[in-house]
Amino acid sequence: MKLEDALFNWLQIRLVADARPDDNAAKETESFFAEILRDDHKLGNVHIANKDDTMIHVRYEKDGKPKLQMYDKEHAEQLLADINSNPKYN
Repeated sequence: MKLEDALFNWLQIRLVADARPDDNAAKETESFFAEILRDDHKLGNVHIANKDDTMIHVRYEKDGKPKLQMYDKEHAEQLLADINSNPKYN
């Protein structure tokens, strides 16, 4: 899996896991993507650093250097919106 895809997938499921603390499937999936980022892409300290009205900032370390990736907030939160709008998951 490409780094860009793994990081975005991690972000989406992290937002779900944060919003739904009792959702064990979300926690397990977030751990899965965190493992891919750590083991396959050698990233460290991956975390959501900031959210504003339009963007979500993800910080991480790669090769000992701090990195920043920014994502459109609406796009990143789409998975959570889809889950919340589906009565099957609520």
